[in-house]
Amino acid sequence: MKSIEPGQQAKILIVDDEPQIIRVLRTALSTQGYAVRIAGNGVEGADIALEWKPDLVITDVSMPEMNGIELCRELRARSDVAIIVLSVRNNERMKIEALDAGADDYVTKPFSIQELQARVRAQLRRNLNETREVQTIISLGDFRIDIPQHRVAVRDSDIHLTPKQFDLLVYFAQHAGKVLTHRALLQAVWGANADQPEYLRVSIGQLRKKIETTEEPRYILTEPWVGYRFRPTGSDDL
Repeated sequence: MKSIEPGQQAKILIVDDEPQIIRVLRTALSTQGYAVRIAGNGVEGADIALEWKPDLVITDVSMPEMNGIELCRELRARSDVAIIVLSVRNNERMKIEALDAGADDYVTKPFSIQELQARVRAQLRRNLNETREVQTIISLGDFRIDIPQHRVAVRDSDIHLTPKQFDLLVYFAQHAGKVLTHRALLQAVWGANADQPEYLRVSIGQLRKKIETTEEPRYILTEPWVGYRFRPTGSDDL
């Protein structure tokens, strides 16, 4: 994943076809010290992202030529850049579709600029924290997790995870065998103010599809009404 060095100016790409939204976001983010570029549709946004390599992309859902969901898939196919999706549609299906496509966060219009700035800081802070982590490799049961390289092998086979799936697996591995509440997982992976349980539910489902070999989960167990527990060997023998 591309990381932000301490003291470096973060680069944010805004992809939206609404001039008023663009003006507000560009002003609000520029005054916070971020380098900002604008794209009016998904095709233009994908091209700029490839050339400019932003640290964060903020994209609307409804746009001509390539919508925000398609842009998420395009970006995620070649990059781990943080992505925040904006939409007037506040329903679970749309949120799940955006998260499935690779978005890291979902903000419903209308929103307060203070809330968006906080979500931007949260995404960029995670990138910064990654550069400060002690480089380490977790070898546990059937798993080998190379944190600095963002690589995962399960039963000696490499698997590809999105940034949030990777963060979730690392947190599970660091707390193997323990029951982790929904709130603890949300705060660890999405930040202290995370309050969207569907984010966790979708990411757990996606992660299970990539690491489990049976229909009945062996590694990530559901603790009803509480949370989840990670068994790195697929059994209670840790």
